[in-house]
Order: sequence, then structure tokens, then C-alpha cells
Amino acid sequence: MNNKITKSKFTPTVTPPLKRKTAAAKKRTDEENIFGCKFEVFGKVQGVYFRKHTNNKAKRLGLVGWCMNTDEGSVKGVMEGSLENIIEMKNWLQHKGSPRSVIQKAVFSANEPLVSSNFETFSIRR
Repeated sequence: MNNKITKSKFTPTVTPPLKRKTAAAKKRTDEENIFGCKFEVFGKVQGVYFRKHTNNKAKRLGLVGWCMNTDEGSVKGVMEGSLENIIEMKNWLQHKGSPRSVIQKAVFSANEPLVSSNFETFSIRR
């Protein structure tokens, strides 16, 4: 009888304990949080590539949502993203727009905090 003990090639692994987030670590900054805002822009905003420029600007800012022409001659839409980028987009919609647009006024809803985004990209609705 052989009393020789052989070593096993099996090496047990030890799983480290889960790192739990502290309450402070769970808090997110406004930059990380997602906000949503509805908008409508009035003036000469149809037939001047306003939606195209809005779409491009929103994508450059990393916003998602949509914009569309209305029967009343305005452009309305929804944008979602960081608070900083929504504020920048609001400023652009209110004061700049497309090169040939003439903005009379822009109306915005309150910036609503969202749990998650409702859109994957920014698009033009027809």
C-alpha cells in the first residue's frame, strides 16, 4: 500500500468580499445625473434648417431626445442629458439656432431629474 500523499493541481481561489458603497459614494453629481426638458422655439424656425442644426448641436453635446416642426410654425422637442449640457442647449436654442433662423422666443419646461434616459439618440421627427 502506498502511503504517499500527492499534491492536487487544484488551487482554491478566494473571492474578495464585495465592496459596498458608502452613502457618500452613492450620491451622484449633477453632471452624472440625467435630466429631461421639453422645449418649443418660436419665430422663423421652419425652412431654415433649424431642426438639422438642433440635431447636430444636441449630438455634439451628448444629449438624446427629438425635435419636430409643429403645425403652428414652431419647433418643439425633448432633450435629455447632463444638467450642464441641457443648460448649454437651452442657451443655444434661445439665442443662436441655425444661421438663417430668427428666434422670437423659446419656452422650456423645468429640468426634471430622470432615473434613466428614454431615448438612445437625438433624432428629427417628421
